[in-house]
Amino acid sequence: MATLPHTPASEPLQITEPPARRGRNDLRRNLVGLSRDDLKATLAEAGLEPFRAQQIWHWIYWHGVTDFERMSNIAKKARDRLNELFVVERPQIVTEQRSVDGTRKWLLRFPDGNEAETVNIPEEDRGSVCVSSQVGCTLTCSFCHTGTQPLVRNLTPDEIVGQFMVARDSYGEWPTPTLETRMLSNIVMMGMGEPLYNFDNVAAALKIVMDDQGIALSRRRITLSTSGVVPMIARVGEVLDVNLAVSLHAVNDEIRDTLVPINRKWPIAELLKACAAYPGARNSRRITFEYAMLKGVNDSDADARALVKILTPIHAKVNLIPFNPWPGAPYECSSNNRIHRFAEIVNDGGLSAPVRTPRGRDIQAACGQLKSESVRARGEKVQL
Repeated sequence: MATLPHTPASEPLQITEPPARRGRNDLRRNLVGLSRDDLKATLAEAGLEPFRAQQIWHWIYWHGVTDFERMSNIAKKARDRLNELFVVERPQIVTEQRSVDGTRKWLLRFPDGNEAETVNIPEEDRGSVCVSSQVGCTLTCSFCHTGTQPLVRNLTPDEIVGQFMVARDSYGEWPTPTLETRMLSNIVMMGMGEPLYNFDNVAAALKIVMDDQGIALSRRRITLSTSGVVPMIARVGEVLDVNLAVSLHAVNDEIRDTLVPINRKWPIAELLKACAAYPGARNSRRITFEYAMLKGVNDSDADARALVKILTPIHAKVNLIPFNPWPGAPYECSSNNRIHRFAEIVNDGGLSAPVRTPRGRDIQAACGQLKSESVRARGEKVQL
């Protein structure tokens, strides 16, 4: 695996200016985000041969090409037709910020002007791109900055897969490299929004990502996180079979009702029952339970022992997350000693409980810190 680039502490915050975009009167259709079948049908409607779909797919998702003129195995007449009717377009980068620890965050603008954030967290042996599923969020988790931004709308398949493509552009990681040389090797659906309230679009995007003739990420390299939309959990396993992460953050309903209000609809017992039945869960592929460490709220020795008790019947591991502060946050992070004592109890109880090292705090890119300024227009309804 290639060593990921590291931004030295002395390097200042970097912000890039947004590139020029096509005009509003340019009504050409974006080919990014279409399934293979939809791409083939779209090209056929334009009078192009169906076999062109395979060629174009490879150029878009394997080579990262956005200019039809670079698609050298396509005849000039066909390229002209493609240019006339279609584009290959990413979300627009409004800003790119780089943390002193190497984390990168992009604020991305979509064609309607709404914005969301995407983050890459580099490690020595991998890079995990944290992808958003919504502008704002359906939920109002009290410890999460994103939850303070009301839902504006769901993101579409092209906007979801486009986030990963923007990250690849930033690292120059085209054409698709082998797994051993990838700097961007994982996707975590842990950005803005609740993925299971936008499941169809998320699933369509992730199927594109997993296609071995394009971006070619294995489902074992993809993790979808949910706050607990219980009726949809089984469907994730059946349709995508990706890794599952659950934002738990409390061991009893009284506290979780405040931290993760969706718990009032589907309490912990129902959530854990759905997790126990998750297709594909086993010792070698455990469900990750995310647990934000909040001072005086959920971090006692008793909480740690209760966590072991409720998760032991499940193929589970715990990800302990030091709380990442944001302006106006009503919580504080547990002390370092308290976090490690908590981890010790959980580990001694037989569960793996690593403490996540906070990344990107200086650019508000850490877990629970993402947010944009987009707002829903007055009277506009959200389609869920």
